[in-house]
Amino acid sequence: MGEVRVSFEKLSRLDLNLLVCLHVLITECSVTHAAKRLNLSQSAVSKSLTRLREQFNDPLFIRSAHGLVPTPRVRALQPYLEQLLRDIEHITAPPEFNPATSDRHFRMALVESAYPLFLPQFLGDIFSEGPNIILDTQAWEPNTFDKLHSGEIDFGITGKDLNPKDAMLTLMPPKGIVFQELCRDTQRCIVRKGHPVLSQKWDQDNYLRQRHIQVRCGRDDRWLLDYKLAEHGLDRDIAMYVPDFNSAASLCTHTDLVFTAPSHFAGHIAAQLDLVVLPLPYPLPAMAYTLFWHQHQESEPGHTWLKNLIISRCRGIAGNS
Repeated sequence: MGEVRVSFEKLSRLDLNLLVCLHVLITECSVTHAAKRLNLSQSAVSKSLTRLREQFNDPLFIRSAHGLVPTPRVRALQPYLEQLLRDIEHITAPPEFNPATSDRHFRMALVESAYPLFLPQFLGDIFSEGPNIILDTQAWEPNTFDKLHSGEIDFGITGKDLNPKDAMLTLMPPKGIVFQELCRDTQRCIVRKGHPVLSQKWDQDNYLRQRHIQVRCGRDDRWLLDYKLAEHGLDRDIAMYVPDFNSAASLCTHTDLVFTAPSHFAGHIAAQLDLVVLPLPYPLPAMAYTLFWHQHQESEPGHTWLKNLIISRCRGIAGNS
């Protein structure tokens, strides 16, 4: 194996803080947002950008009406810069993780229906084993996989359809994203007490005659159910779209809208809001609540500790929903 020749003179002139600043500027495309994320003044970030331009002999970013636009040089540098910063983080990370003494800040994105199902399963153990650990949760969004890739979040939990052809329509993780099935769940329907359907035959035809409320998940307004119905020339009459599950269920208490939701969430929210749960009168395949993370976290001790804890406490818990 040949000797790796390194120019230590060049490296000695390189400020690692400048590379961190460049990485954040690439991510944010805004001096203002980069300064906020780095906890620095805008002036300090502007000065760092000036030094970076001198270092690389390139403008790096061009100002536009929509913020900073990276030059071709920056776009070419980006993958090498991300890998370099990950490698440096790995080199400087402690070789072991002790939750009892750690004040680690873990970040996780969850689809809303997963909150009442999963968090109660592992929160107690997290804070029992790691009393100073911080868990920062946020909503699952269309860019969650990007956040996993960049390291902005550590884990994500959302539903994933089991059949690969179905997953291609709804949610297919990109290269580099690793996942583990936690449990499976089916769909149920939620209606208000006194809804007319409760005194009628509840079948597919009646289901499709109703007006529905739909949670908008990701970039697509359609769920797997809608794709499956469309295969047979059928569709639902969606009267209203909302951004979250709790709002959809709450609105069912005041209307004759029907809300189709994962069965565990349906049972949980129906008990809270005094709603009625009905079976979904359509043969829809089960989906799997799935834990996602990026492969570059695979050997990080703290990440491994939390991943194993979540999987061990949550796997299979919804089997009897």
